[in-house]
Order: sequence, then structure tokens, then C-alpha cells
Amino acid sequence: MKVFRVLWLAQIVFWIIALLFASVARADEGHVDVLRVDGIINPVVAGYVDRGISTAERDGARALVIEMNTPGGLDTSMRAIIFRILNAQLPVIVYVYPSGSRAASAGAFIMQSAHVAAMAPNTSMGSAHPVLMGQSQPGQDESPRPDDDMIAKVTNDAVSYIKGLADIRGRNVEWAERMVRESVNATEKESLDLNAIDIVADDIPSLLAQADGRQVKLAAGMVPVQTANARIVRLDMNFIEQFLHIISDPNIAYILLFLGTNAIIYELASPGSILPGVVGVISLLLAFYSLGTLPVNYVGLALIVFAFILFIAEIKVQSSGVLLGGGILAMVLGSMIMMNTDAPYLSVPWTTIAGAVGGTSLFFIFVVGKARAALQRQAVTGREGLIGAIGEAKTDLAPEGTVLLQGERWSALCEDGQIPAGTRVRVVGLQGFTLLVRKA
Repeated sequence: MKVFRVLWLAQIVFWIIALLFASVARADEGHVDVLRVDGIINPVVAGYVDRGISTAERDGARALVIEMNTPGGLDTSMRAIIFRILNAQLPVIVYVYPSGSRAASAGAFIMQSAHVAAMAPNTSMGSAHPVLMGQSQPGQDESPRPDDDMIAKVTNDAVSYIKGLADIRGRNVEWAERMVRESVNATEKESLDLNAIDIVADDIPSLLAQADGRQVKLAAGMVPVQTANARIVRLDMNFIEQFLHIISDPNIAYILLFLGTNAIIYELASPGSILPGVVGVISLLLAFYSLGTLPVNYVGLALIVFAFILFIAEIKVQSSGVLLGGGILAMVLGSMIMMNTDAPYLSVPWTTIAGAVGGTSLFFIFVVGKARAALQRQAVTGREGLIGAIGEAKTDLAPEGTVLLQGERWSALCEDGQIPAGTRVRVVGLQGFTLLVRKA
């Protein structure tokens, strides 16, 4: 009887535990991974989105949400992100969030590629006319402007691309074309009314609730979005991605270029400092990486390098400011045309240019100039410091004798005949511990 009673109790405990696990399993409706894209669309962001989608596919996420706030970015990075979204193995939701955010230019294209496009209140989308590399900026007539045929080709290519994206997602193709041709913008309510987006949601939970049950087209076919009650797992940029994203800003790249070059030139002007050389090399390498992610006009970059060469030449030959003035002019012109684009978020403002050029000019005039003068100054200590020093002959130098110099008696050898005792003499050389002197 006791054995049957124990088995009966064990069976009850087993079913209770099984029911508990079943309830937990029902409560866990899976998870949704969330990325955050804030700023210019560049290769770092493209790599981050690719990593996020791959992680979501690998860990079995129900969907991936990309929170977005961007003024636009590079065409190559935008297309890399769109390509990854189109070939994703799970639904990708692009969400303009939080309030005050925008999906402009490249961001509008990415929105149209999303399986589900959503916006938060008080956000906007549009201004998707392609940024033309090489188009002159206000006050920068040095940059050649693309001809009308090239502008038309680029625009038509962008139009066909965004229309194709809107069509496969069942959105307003005509409005998508207007975003490119006319650079029109729309609020979240207008975008929803125009069928340019799918959802307006206050926050992520509201977004997931509204997205649940929608049928979306993946590369493998139609699937339902299952996001109701899903856990939210954030996949933020790692430290390296955050750092590279920060320095990919054109202002940071410009400052790193000037900082690195100034530091290396200071090291060359004052050998042995070590720290300026290390800082300079690191800054230049980071600047080169950053410039590699930006649309750079290499003529402008060459002018800036030439300006530094003129600054160094001014220190060497002392041209009374002619070379320095030429260097400042070359640096200003190079800075104006270095960023080969008409996009304001990819250009360097006048305030940054003025600060960098002014600071560099002062650096060369005072800091490097002083360091160079110190290297050229005659030594005042040790054996070298005795050359040119004035002493007094304590005995007749005929031609050998004794000289009093800096409070010490020295053996001396006269190089210009005989010098009587009490005569002031100048040291012109050393021969071992014997001074070579002449009459002062």
C-alpha cells in the first residue's frame, strides 16, 4: 500500500510540474530584436544592421525592429542595408522613433524596403532626392557641378529604385516617386493616409501589437508577423561600432586630419618628444579611416597637404611670411572643397574650417617656430657650451699657458701668435682638455 501511495503522490507532483512548465511556455511568446540607427547612414551603420539581422535570424527572433532617425547618408551603404533587408529570413520593421525623428533621403529608401514601415507621432519622412557628389556648395564655386544629363540619370535611377521597393511592399508608388523627384516630405499621419507607411505607433509595445498578424513577403514566401506579447531584446552597437560611427562624422575626420599632421610635424621639429608622434600617427590613421567612409575630393585633400608643406618650408627658409600666407590660402581652399558633396550633413561648416586653419597657423607661428629656434640655439652647457665663451689669460700664452674661464683654470693654446697675461680671450675650439683661444 505504501508503494502505491508513493507512486500516486509522485505522479501528482509530476503533472503539477508539467502544468507549470506548460504555462511558462505559453507565457513566453518569443522575442523581437531591436536595433537603433541614429545619424548618417555610412558603412559602420550598414555593418551594424547586417550584424543585427544575422543575429536575429540565428537566435530565432520573431522579427527585427530598426529604430531610425537619420538625415540620410551614402548611397552605397543605403543599398547594402536594403539588400540585407530584402533577403532577410524574418520580418524587418523599420520604425521612425522617437518623436522628432526623421527618415530623410537614404532613410526614406530604407523605409520603403521594410516589410513593415512605421512612424511615431511628430516624425517625418521624405526629401529623397539623390545627393550629387561633386556638386558645388554655396560659396564653393571651385567644385565642378554635374551636367544636366548626369543629374537626370542619377535621379531616374533613384526613382526606379524606390518605385520598385514601394511596389513589392504594396505602398504608394506615385508618392515614392515624388519623394525623389520633388523632395517632398510627409508627417506620420500624412504618410499613413498616403499609404506610404503601414503603422503609426506611440512606442515599441504598441508597434508590436499592431504589426502582429500582418502577412509580409520574405525571400522564401509569405509569412505572418507574430509579435504579440513578444519580449524586446535590444542589440545596441558595440564599443567599436560606436567609436567608428562617431569618427565617421566629417567634422571629426577633418579635426583628426589636422591634429595628426600638426602632432607629427611637431615631433619632427622637436625630435625625442615621442608623445606627439604617437598621437599624430594614431590621429592620422583614424582620419584616413573616417575619410574613407566619406565622399572626399582628393584635390582638396592635396591642397591641405601642400599647405602643411609650405608651413614647414616657412620654418626652414624664413620667407618673411610669403610661404605662410600661401599655406593658409591653400588650406582654406582645400578645406572648402575637400567634402565632394552638396549634402549639408556631409560637409564641414565654416566655423570648423576657421577654427582649424586659425589654430594651425598659430601653431606653426609660435609652437613649431619656438621648437625650431631652440634646436638651432647654441648649447650653453657641457663642452659645446665653452665654444665662444670669454675668459682671461692668467699667464702669457706663447703660445701655451693658462686661462681663467667661468671660475676655472684651463690649459690653453693660442692660435694667433702670443697673448700677454690679463688679456681677454675667446674660446674657438677644444683639443682634449686644452682650450684653443684667440684674442677677444
